Amino acid sequence: MASVIAVIPTRMGSTRFPGKALAAETGRPLVLHVADAVARSSRVDRIVVASEDSAIEAACRAAGVDHVMTAATHPNGSSRMAEAAADLDADVFLNVQGDEPEIDAGTIDATVDALVATPDAGVATAATPLKRGADHDNPNIVKVVTALDGTALYFSRTPIPHGDDTPLRHIGIYAFRPDVLARYPGLEPTPLEQSERLEQLRLLEHGIGIAVARVPTGHGGIDTPEQYAAFVDRWRTNHPD
Repeated sequence: MASVIAVIPTRMGSTRFPGKALAAETGRPLVLHVADAVARSSRVDRIVVASEDSAIEAACRAAGVDHVMTAATHPNGSSRMAEAAADLDADVFLNVQGDEPEIDAGTIDATVDALVATPDAGVATAATPLKRGADHDNPNIVKVVTALDGTALYFSRTPIPHGDDTPLRHIGIYAFRPDVLARYPGLEPTPLEQSERLEQLRLLEHGIGIAVARVPTGHGGIDTPEQYAAFVDRWRTNHPD
């Protein structure tokens, strides 16, 4: 069975929610809630948080979660992840964003399995049916269409023709083969990536196949204080004690 290391890239300098990695109204920092969620996966062998901040490092160390210090200049989470993974050894490196405390273990497992089952793909991700009545025109909802073999054809913030099938909403989790992850920071930005503001298009434009795991439900990330407050309310409802 393939060995899997999950890397959780995060930082303190979030534009819309500064310091969210250590927001702790539940009594536990947000980034550690993400680590807790990833730990429920049956496919992950090790979890590592990657950040540029000593306070995040201290919180992880205190909780017994591995941390790798990275540069403060990374343009995105995959770049930060690549630095963190340079001295690690695994068959698959999983990128789980540091603001997704409600990611489902089944989504993680399916993403890893999709990469393992698709030898020609260098990366795998996940998608879920876009619910009837959802705002297909919302640019914050990233859509994906797939080929007959289940690999990605295109990702877009705008509606994409999808034939007779239900359109798919992209879920921002990525499983990388080590060689592809090592190459990623050196790949030149691409026109479609810059037009859509979607870093996964850089992979497609450079000819790297992306397998897509279809999962029944998605989850929301936390970008704003209001979204964090809603998460705290849900967490307290599920943890009344």
